[in-house]
Amino acid sequence: MLGTSASGTGPERLAFGILGPLQVQGPHGPVRIPPGRQETIFAALLLEANRVVSTDYLVDLIWDEDPPDTARTQVQICVSRLRKILAEAGLTAAIATRPPGYRLETGDEELDLTVFNRTVGEARVLVKEGRTAEAAELLRSVVDLWRGPCLSGVASEALRTKALRLDEDRLAAIETHLELELGLGRHHQLVGEIGRLVHEHPLRERLRAQYMLALYRSGRQAEALDAYRAGRDLLVEELGLEPGEDLRLLETAILSGDPALQPDARPREPVAEPPRRAPAYREEKPHQLPADTADFVGDPGLTGAVADALGTAGRAVPVVILVGRPGVGKSTLATHIAHRLGDEAFPDGQLYCDLRGTSTEPVAAKEVLGRFLRALGIPGTVIPDSTDERAEMYRTLLATQRTLVVLDDAAGESQIAPLLPGSGNCAMLVTSRARLTGLPGARRFELDVLDVEQSIDLLRRVVGPERTDREPQAAVALVRAVGGLPLALRIVASRLAARPHWSLASMVQRLADERHRLDELAHGEMTVRASLSLTHDGLPAQHRRLLRLLSLADGPVLPGWLAGALLDDDRPRPADLLEALVDVQMLDVVAVEPTGEFRYRFHEIIRMFAREQLAEHDSPAARRAAAERMTGGWLALAEQAHRKIYGGDFTVLHGRAPRWRFPDGYAAELLADPLDWMDREHVNLVAAVDQAAQAGLDEACWDLATTMVSLFEPRGYTDLWERTHQRALEAVRRAGSERGTAALLASLGTLHLNRRQPALSRAYLDEALALFDRLDDRHGAALCLRDLALLERLSGRDDRALELYELAMRDFDRVGDIVGRAIVLTQSVPIVDRRGEGERALARLEEALAIYRSVGYSGGEARALRRLGQMLLQRGEAVEAEGKLAEALALVRAGGDLIGESHLLGNLGELHLALGRGERARPFLLQALAIREQIMDADGAAAIRRELDGLPEAPGGPDPLRAALPEG
Repeated sequence: MLGTSASGTGPERLAFGILGPLQVQGPHGPVRIPPGRQETIFAALLLEANRVVSTDYLVDLIWDEDPPDTARTQVQICVSRLRKILAEAGLTAAIATRPPGYRLETGDEELDLTVFNRTVGEARVLVKEGRTAEAAELLRSVVDLWRGPCLSGVASEALRTKALRLDEDRLAAIETHLELELGLGRHHQLVGEIGRLVHEHPLRERLRAQYMLALYRSGRQAEALDAYRAGRDLLVEELGLEPGEDLRLLETAILSGDPALQPDARPREPVAEPPRRAPAYREEKPHQLPADTADFVGDPGLTGAVADALGTAGRAVPVVILVGRPGVGKSTLATHIAHRLGDEAFPDGQLYCDLRGTSTEPVAAKEVLGRFLRALGIPGTVIPDSTDERAEMYRTLLATQRTLVVLDDAAGESQIAPLLPGSGNCAMLVTSRARLTGLPGARRFELDVLDVEQSIDLLRRVVGPERTDREPQAAVALVRAVGGLPLALRIVASRLAARPHWSLASMVQRLADERHRLDELAHGEMTVRASLSLTHDGLPAQHRRLLRLLSLADGPVLPGWLAGALLDDDRPRPADLLEALVDVQMLDVVAVEPTGEFRYRFHEIIRMFAREQLAEHDSPAARRAAAERMTGGWLALAEQAHRKIYGGDFTVLHGRAPRWRFPDGYAAELLADPLDWMDREHVNLVAAVDQAAQAGLDEACWDLATTMVSLFEPRGYTDLWERTHQRALEAVRRAGSERGTAALLASLGTLHLNRRQPALSRAYLDEALALFDRLDDRHGAALCLRDLALLERLSGRDDRALELYELAMRDFDRVGDIVGRAIVLTQSVPIVDRRGEGERALARLEEALAIYRSVGYSGGEARALRRLGQMLLQRGEAVEAEGKLAEALALVRAGGDLIGESHLLGNLGELHLALGRGERARPFLLQALAIREQIMDADGAAAIRRELDGLPEAPGGPDPLRAALPEG
């Protein structure tokens, strides 16, 4: 077995170990990885777990400077054998093929290095919160994951260098927990332990300083001074150096008996606040960067200077702006540097957003803040509406973190200013065509074109060294023809790579002819446009058409299925159609779907070029038909996602817009987690609503907008809810669609009901109900009546509310919407119960619960269970109530509903308080408080603190309390 992590990871879950000899533990025992190439490759993948390792790197790792021609094939064979070993051992980890290489996908608790890094991060947070004893305990336990020198026994010098860095991290963690424990007054207990460590690592000055301090505080001043002299002699003898300033100052302080050397706390252990277990909902730190470029070429001096500027922490936030003309490689360099800095410089993650500053509608700072807050763990339902309040919450969250913020293609200072972190621990990297001189303290780096040597290097990487070296003069001429512009060079080089029978000289001539044809353009634009025209014209007709049609999509990152929809091609893997465009650099691969398919992105210049070609070669009717298929694809997926969430077409209205039919099984694979899919694609879905409105596809427009409420409501995307609906409302009113108008008005009524704006909600609902009545649309009427009933209930008018609920239920029954009926039953229960009809209320809840379970709608089931638990508690049936509340808690945790989780934890705490079990109530209330504090809900947190303040002190300190914490 490999050991146990500090945060409770049992050895049975820790499948992989590199903190010592390489070990793999399967469900049935140890798993042998053959020594040699397979062991080296597997170790390299584990060191970069959940990140892509390029095939070129693996080749260099095994063969150093002279790989055979079959090197890449041999790496593929090794990976194939490793996959087989993992599968036969029953391990869930998988080695996925991801350009430009492979990625070993492991769980959070499967690799000892992952556990170590996460736990050190948790300890860092505890220190910042003043919870020193807990931090020290965490660090002390996690260093025990080491079973010897990292990756000992793996024969690779390159990996050994990385392993030594990790061994250094272990020593740093040891030194840190010793420093924390010395601060807690534990010097007597630590003297022997630190002495042994100094003997093992005699040149580490921090350890020696800790040893001196422990000796001095234990009344052994002479021995402390002897330890200094022994260390000084060793440093002089071994390295020819005097001790560092810190060690010399410590010697002086000991000699003078400086009072500052005494600990703040004497040996009595301070009573820590009750432990707050990391809640089960906690998200991983954000890693939002696009993929790095495998064949990156750039100025090492510039790359190093930018990295250094970002890594300089201080009081002010380091801000670096990369400025340059289109195609010069700003985005590529920013992504490369951000990956290079990675978790080592910014252990709390990287936030990324393409601001689309050069498009007609740049992304607003308010929307970016919403995205970033969600990535940082704040549920959408508590994200404020105003930009200023979002910025305040964002700065507060980042205040104790080291996070890198990367903003690509910024339009101006006003777009960036609200996104600046407030702490110098973080850094911001921005790319822009503008110089952005209004950002004080920012460092600007002007990107120039590649020089001849760098350009030739890039050409050799794309075209191949043999072809490039065979025509050295033509290679230089080609570089000069594109002016050293990286985007243009990549495009023409990829064209050459796709045509091995073409000479470099012929490409120079073709490019010269194309440039003469475009000689009215400015130099930089001309270079790119000439390269694009040359590559575009040389593509087969189908690929040219796909490139043109793909420009219809407005989203920043595009899924592969769009190719099938745009061409009306029903092949099983429509993303295959895009590979030819990737090969010639007309499209970039930037991410991978959970299904294993890739996601793509246009360079903005290429998108503009493709749209020009679209206008020139495709008729308005052809463009509209393609847009209809594309929108039909989004609508089909959104509709199926709603069905999977609610168990059918319940509580939603649909129009007559055509859906694009996906290949068999394709949509089901994409929608394995329907709410997660909608969340990942929400930017594209919102863009599709806009595109449908622009194209005059009003039926698809309102249908897609209202279907997306399945995401907007539970995740709190209220600003997008309003934006899409107002956009669609313009479209349906322009088209004269009464049903679409009514559906959108009803949904806007629900939105303002969620926002606690009853007057506005009622106005929308009344107008929608009048339209539905005129159309005799009972399903739409039922949705309005349900929400109007809730408005009456919230206003205290129970009789009118119950009357409207009965009307809504009658209409839901008429159209067969059983989930609509169940929601009415659930919402009406408080009124029925207040009237003293407890049995009738319980019967309503039981019926609603049966409906939710029959269709698999877990959100409704959790709400009904919670209400049922509260009612049972009121009736004195505590055991049954606790069971229902615990069931509901498990459901909301599985669904990632933080607000629901905090409510239910509070309910369980209240249940135990009502039964006089204060100590059983405390851990539930503490966990509810932890959620409220993390999501920055000050009012909710204050209410829970008031309950906690009324509890008696916990006997026996923190340890019994930790044992009492409920499992999450």
